[in-house]
Amino acid sequence: MKSEMRHIEPKNVPVLEVFSYLLGGVVPRPIALVSTLSSEGIPNLSPFSFFNAFGANPPVIAFAPSRRGRDASMKDTYHNLMATRECVIQAVTHAMVQQVNLASTEYPPNVDEFIKSGLTPVPSDIVKPFRVSESPFQMECKMLQMIHTGSGPSSGNLAVCEVLKFHIAEFIFENGIIQPNKIDLVARMGADFYCRASGEAVFVVQKPGDKIGIGYDQLPSYIKESTILSANNLGQLGNIESIPSDDEVDKLVTDLERNNLNSLKDYEKMLVAALSSHDKNNKIEQAIKLALEQDDLEFASKAVVLRGRAELKLQKAARK
Repeated sequence: MKSEMRHIEPKNVPVLEVFSYLLGGVVPRPIALVSTLSSEGIPNLSPFSFFNAFGANPPVIAFAPSRRGRDASMKDTYHNLMATRECVIQAVTHAMVQQVNLASTEYPPNVDEFIKSGLTPVPSDIVKPFRVSESPFQMECKMLQMIHTGSGPSSGNLAVCEVLKFHIAEFIFENGIIQPNKIDLVARMGADFYCRASGEAVFVVQKPGDKIGIGYDQLPSYIKESTILSANNLGQLGNIESIPSDDEVDKLVTDLERNNLNSLKDYEKMLVAALSSHDKNNKIEQAIKLALEQDDLEFASKAVVLRGRAELKLQKAARK
């Protein structure tokens, strides 16, 4: 059953209401901890959650030092960027999130947020603003462009920056890949909510890569109408390149029957039991679901064929 929807045109509601929808629905947002220097050389440190990467050649990131919601005034980071066109952007980890929250306080322009937050400034190699020692991922940047999207309260200013140098802690790498559980980042949600991008919150989705899946539309109707398989399960099955041949499926069954039951995986045991059950359809679908949850798409696709055979037998029996 579909839930009722709210239908809202931004021009018909207050700006703060629009802002709350964006903060609550465009989530989770990575946090840019931005270090700048004023034209007088005063350090400034402030977090921004309207932030992302937009290219790698050259490496380009952008964040939004938007106008304040109460009076449309510009923030110190904006003024500093317009004066110097340099910044350092850091990732925010769980270990430093409370200090970063302190840095978000609207201190006067002559106040150094490094001192207020207790975060440690370290010299950069190319730009003048300091890096934040506590962050394991730091980017020295030059501003390419400041794009203004409005002049009223909460209007955006998009600072488009090129990364001149990365500083990345060795401990967050494994086999050349930055590991989410080691970098332990946090992201911004709506209101006072944050989320932690590590532990059980992290999961794997196999990318299609170069292969072309058959698509949802090519799945058998008995699979699409399943009450056991979820929409995500069907999405996984749509990623198979082709329906397995009868020979491939027969070999799977033979191999399963020859192996010691104790040596089989849970979903393999489930399929063996299903083949001799009076309730084949549901039990085969349960085996498919479990295999998909463990990312064994090849097994699941062969079990789909077995499910089709069971369906065919039911149809034949019904016609007698």
